[in-house]
Amino acid sequence: MKLALFDVDGVLTDGRLFIGEQGEVFKAFHALDGHGLKLLARAGIEPVIITGRDSAAVRRRVADLGLDRQAHFGVADKLALAEQVLAAAGVDWADVAAIGDDWPDLPLLTRAGFACAPPNAHAEVRAVADHVTAAPGGAGAAREFCDLLLMACGRYADLLAADGLQSGRTLDAH
Repeated sequence: MKLALFDVDGVLTDGRLFIGEQGEVFKAFHALDGHGLKLLARAGIEPVIITGRDSAAVRRRVADLGLDRQAHFGVADKLALAEQVLAAAGVDWADVAAIGDDWPDLPLLTRAGFACAPPNAHAEVRAVADHVTAAPGGAGAAREFCDLLLMACGRYADLLAADGLQSGRTLDAH
């Protein structure tokens, strides 16, 4: 895999929108998911954020993760945008993994070489997914997706070792 496409609402968040009286939108993100996105980038699989909504909260999270270069907000036609991203990167759909949770993600999931969905995704999305994560959206689903990709490309153990840990060893609780 060369690119990994991520939806936001329902994947990187639990899909709920908290709207304050001033109209501001609040969203919760899981730290495990963020670290997974950074690990993918380190492994040479470029994370690409494609979201139908635009909010300051999502822009802030993407910036904090250093993923601004391939983040696309307020996208009405996710397929058209993804086609542009793939063309610019010289990547075929067979080399793309995607995770999404609702109908706007279906065109990406049905074309991707590997399609994933969280268990709280819409039934139509779960039906086309190659894998449904154990963790729900906003609670580790994206990290599980990232870990699967890292294991499939043989980089998981290398990254673990590079972070000072060895696969197969238990961490001492002292």
